Parts: sequence; C-alpha cells; structure tokens
Amino acid sequence: MSALPVFVGVDVAKTELVTGLRPTGEAWTVSNDETGIQELLQRLRPHVPVLVVIEATGGYERGVVAALAAAGIPLVVANPRQVRDFARSTGQLAKTDRIDAQVLALFAERVRPEPRPLPDEATRTLTALLARRRQILEMLTAERNRLEHAVPAVRRDLVQHIRWLERRLRDVDHDLDRTVQSSPIWRAKENLLRTLPGVGPVTSRTLIGSLPELGFLNRKQIAALVGVAPLARDSGTLKGKRLVWGGRAPVRAALYMAALVASRRNPALRAFYARLVAAGKPKKLALTACMRKLLTILNAMVKNNSAWQWIDHPKTA
Repeated sequence: MSALPVFVGVDVAKTELVTGLRPTGEAWTVSNDETGIQELLQRLRPHVPVLVVIEATGGYERGVVAALAAAGIPLVVANPRQVRDFARSTGQLAKTDRIDAQVLALFAERVRPEPRPLPDEATRTLTALLARRRQILEMLTAERNRLEHAVPAVRRDLVQHIRWLERRLRDVDHDLDRTVQSSPIWRAKENLLRTLPGVGPVTSRTLIGSLPELGFLNRKQIAALVGVAPLARDSGTLKGKRLVWGGRAPVRAALYMAALVASRRNPALRAFYARLVAAGKPKKLALTACMRKLLTILNAMVKNNSAWQWIDHPKTA
C-alpha cells in the first residue's frame, strides 16, 4: 500500500487504457478488453486509490467504468472540456496518451470532483434511446432539406429514406414509452413532470434519463449543472454580457422546446416572458430566463413530490 494518497487518471482509447498515478508519476498501458481491465484492477488494488478520473469518450470507457465501480473504487467520469480547460490552466499544451493520463490524475488530485452514483442498466438504456432519437431527428432534418432542392433522379430515394426514418422514429418513441412505463418510479416521475404545461414526453424522458440530480440539488446548483445559469464576464471596470454555456446539451435542448411552448401556454411562464420582453429584454434572453425558471419549478416539484398548480404552485427555491 502506498504511504501517500494516490490519485489515478485513465486515458481511454478504443484498444488501450493508459493509466497515470499521482504523486508518483507511475504510468502503464493495458488493452481495453476484459484481460486488460482485470490487469488494471490488479495493479490498482495495492495503491488503494483515493479517486480515479476517466474522461468520457462516448462509449469506449463503459467496460473499465463498470469494472472499477463493481470493485468499489471511487470513480468520476469527467467532462472532456473541463479536463482540457484544466490542462491549459496548468500550462500543459502537449498531448499524448501518457500526458493525458497524468493530467487526469492531476485533475483528480487538485480538483477532487465528487463521485456520483453511476447509472444502472435501465438508465443507460433510456439514455441510449434518447440519443438515438436525436440522431434520427438530425437525419430527418438533413434529408428533408435535401429534398427541397433534389433533382428527380434522387427525389424518390430521398422520399423513401424519409419515410423509413419516420417509421424508425415512431419505433424509438414506442421503445422509450415502454422503457419508462416498465419502471414504477419513472412512470410516477413522468406523470408528475407532465403536470406542468409545456412539458411533454420528450422533455420529461430527457430529464429522467439525463438529469437524475433533479430534485436533489438547490436551484443554483441545478441551473449550473444544466448550463442555464448566466455566467459573469467582468474585469476591472468592464461589465461583460452574461452568457450561458456548458452543462448538459441534451437537457438544454429539451428545456428550450419546453420553454417555447410554456411561454405561450403556461400562465406563469407566459406572464414571466411577457414581463421580461416588456422591460426591453431581447426575446432570446427572455426565453433563456424561462428555461431556467422552468427548470427551477420542475426541480421544486420533484423535491416536494407535488404536481404543478397555477394558483398554489411549489415555491421555486
């Protein structure tokens, strides 16, 4: 066992796992398969790591993440952009797999991100279905745009592909409905969320699958996590324009559409939006404010387990 606390970074590639340790600087490479992952676990156990940080890679990290979690090793799957920004802040501009692993270990040591429960298989399935739905919608949009200017020779092929994608979209929606309905907890949560005018099935399922923290954080924390909290850009006498960025893009996209509907159909959000526009705020800014207010209300609803009520709705605190 190491005398000093050990922090670990694992750089994940399709075929390799490169591991770096802090403060010793030790590093090694194993294959990204069952054999390599077991070797990684055997080499880590004597060190008793305080924290392991792995960068999200879009799927290649799933095997090692599952194995580390099953072994009871504290683990964080970090946002790649956050890690890149951290690397730049330390002056580390060079990039190799070993350097990346050491940067992840240093990130674990200096930042100490808080480990959170990893999603179970049902949650991963729901998240994958939501991602697939977004992909099909993107393909549909692209094909419909092509159809507008298509010559007769390709028009028929485009129409057939669009119809096939529309069928696939219906199938994915059916799979999403079945997945949510199979869980009594998700079913109850979806029914609760959809009592708020403007929140439909896509928004409620995106929140269930991509924002499990809903109802467990305060309004400022949940807004920052999603990326709808305005960030200051001040320096000296300069007062910069507040911007929202970062966070969870799929959740923001779903909230945007929900806020667009709610600003017209939800009495509270409609009045809020109209008041901001009347005060001279740009419509885009007013809509972003509606997104944050909508998220705040939903967070309070889940926290209090109370359905939306216009006259006596939950406090947005």
